[in-house]
Amino acid sequence: MNFPENLKYTEDHEWIKVEGETALVGITDYAQKELGDIVFVDVTTEGETLSAGEVFGNIEAVKTVSELLLPAAGEILELNPALADDPSLVNKDPYGQGWIIKVKLTDAAAVASLMSAADYKAKIGA
Repeated sequence: MNFPENLKYTEDHEWIKVEGETALVGITDYAQKELGDIVFVDVTTEGETLSAGEVFGNIEAVKTVSELLLPAAGEILELNPALADDPSLVNKDPYGQGWIIKVKLTDAAAVASLMSAADYKAKIGA
């Protein structure tokens, strides 16, 4: 499994990559493997400002549906448009083309309190 060092991770298996005042959010390699084949990504919170830990959407796999939780507070700017045509990008490239949302952070400093790659690997026993 892949655990990029430049990302921060949540207890709920989301990752966040800060790029200035915005950030990309997705699910981890571990999470996509646990879910199996992703068939649909549903984000209905575009344009809304949410707190850290709030549900921003759902991800549907062949066997289950899971809630997606926001790692850090911010305004949901966009859903990755490529996922509408190919939700399996989350399986193929969870840290690249399979990102799920772009967020304008309201408190970028809060991201520092999330798990490092080493902490996340220890949490999942990798």
